Amino acid sequence: MIFAIIQDLYRKAYLDELTGIPTRRALMEELMKIGGKYTIAMLDIDFFKKFNDTYGHDVGDNALKFVAAMMKNVTGGGKIYRYGGEEFTIIFPGKGVDDAVSHLEKLRGKISSRGFVLRGQDRPKKKPQKAKPNSSSAKRLFLTVSIGVSEKTEKNKTAADVIKSADNALYRAKENGRNCISK
Repeated sequence: MIFAIIQDLYRKAYLDELTGIPTRRALMEELMKIGGKYTIAMLDIDFFKKFNDTYGHDVGDNALKFVAAMMKNVTGGGKIYRYGGEEFTIIFPGKGVDDAVSHLEKLRGKISSRGFVLRGQDRPKKKPQKAKPNSSSAKRLFLTVSIGVSEKTEKNKTAADVIKSADNALYRAKENGRNCISK
């Protein structure tokens, strides 16, 4: 029973309840252990507030789950975390910015082109054994993400410096029209 309680406490502290990916707390612990060369990417869903206002918070939650699910397949050895709100972080241990950007570009492209289905009111509670053809009430929604990326350098010596640099690059990506990556 004690093991179950410890396991539950760990899950609550280190895994995001909505997306199932590690939380900012887990990120901070990982950053305390990381050494050598690494790159950090900050990823933000574009116009998420407007999306939430248009479709509602339940659909917004589904959008966050969709992005997290897509991020779980990031290539290049990236480790993903939910930073907060609609912002996510990816650490690429042992990789420089140029190595990480190709993996991030692939991820950004998949997110923007795949879309997810906004299900109608007639959606069954449980997934059916056999999928029905697209119903007339299903609508595909598309999201884009902006990504800022930075690596550990002489200028950015600490993990906090690298995160701040990646966050500044994220804002440049937004200023450059969104749905892009900035270094």
